[in-house]
Amino acid sequence: MIEPLKGRVFDPCCGSGGMFVSSERFVVAHGGRRADLSIYGQESNYTTWRLAKMNLAIRGIDANLGPEPADSFHRDLHPDLKADYVLANPPFNDSDWGGERVREDKRWKYGTPPVGNANYAWIQHFLHHLSPSGIAGFVMSNGSLSSNQSGEGEIRKNLVEADLVDCIVALPGQLFYTTGIPVCLWFLARDKKNHRFRNRQGETLFIDARNMGHMIDRTHRDLRDEEIKEIARTYHAWRGEREAGKYEDRAGFCRAGSTPEIREHGHALTAGRYVGAVEDGPEDEPFDETMRRLTLKLTANFSESNRLEKIILESLRGLGYGS
Repeated sequence: MIEPLKGRVFDPCCGSGGMFVSSERFVVAHGGRRADLSIYGQESNYTTWRLAKMNLAIRGIDANLGPEPADSFHRDLHPDLKADYVLANPPFNDSDWGGERVREDKRWKYGTPPVGNANYAWIQHFLHHLSPSGIAGFVMSNGSLSSNQSGEGEIRKNLVEADLVDCIVALPGQLFYTTGIPVCLWFLARDKKNHRFRNRQGETLFIDARNMGHMIDRTHRDLRDEEIKEIARTYHAWRGEREAGKYEDRAGFCRAGSTPEIREHGHALTAGRYVGAVEDGPEDEPFDETMRRLTLKLTANFSESNRLEKIILESLRGLGYGS
C-alpha cells in the first residue's frame, strides 16, 4: 500500500526482518533497484536480532540494524534518522514497556502515552522518525481506534487535528498465528499535499475489509491476492494515483471521511462508523462458512468484552472499590 520503491525504510521493532524482505521483493517486482532502498531497523531480543541479520545477509540485503539489540523506547539506535517509510508490526497492547521511565520525552509531541499500554508510544515513535514527506504503515490493535483510556483519546484527537491520519483499514480476525483477534492497519502521512499525490488535506480514507479472506484451516484466515490488491488499489486511487483508476465511495467497504466528521464521532477511527453497515453475507453462503464467520464474530465480541471488563475493573479500583 505505501509502495517503498526508493528511499529510507525503517522498522524499529523489526523482529526477524520480514518487513525488509517484503520491501526488497516489492522493489524487484516493480522493476526497481535493490540499491535504491536504505534499510534501517532495531530489535530488542538478541536471538531475534541475530536471526534478522542472517535473514537479510543470505538474501544480499544491506541493512543497518544497529551494533547490537536494544529497546527502541529506551535506547534508540537511530536517533537522527528521518525515514521515508516506516513499516512495522509492533507488539501492541504491551503493558510492560517501561513507560514510567520516559514520561518526559521529545517523542511525545501529541501526548504522553499511558504506562499501561505502548500503542500510542509506538505510534509517536514512528512519527518521530518520519521525514517531512514520509509515510508510515503499521499493524495495531482495534482498541487503538477508539480507546479513551489514560489519555489515549486525547492523543488520537491531536493526531487527527494535525491531519496525520491518512488511512485506516479494518481487517478480519484470525489472520495471525499468535492471536485470533481482529486488528487494523494505520497509515500516517506527514504531508498530505506533497507533490507525489493529490492534495488530500482534511480527509482520511476508511476501508472495512472485515468480511474479506477465507479460512485455510479451522483457526486461521488468509487474504487472497486479489483482495489485497483491491484494498491497495482503493487506497492508491483515493490518494490520486492515475494508474489506479477513479476512486468512489462504496457503502460497506470504503469511504473518505472529513476531519469535521471525525470530530463529530469524538475522534474515533473505527472504520465501520464511516463506511456504513456491512452485510452479514449472501443468502446462499455455505453453512460451514456461515458458522466460521459467526464464530469469528462471537470470538471478537468476547475479546472486546474482556477488554472492557478489565478497563471497568481498573477504573473501579482507582475509585477505591473492588479488591
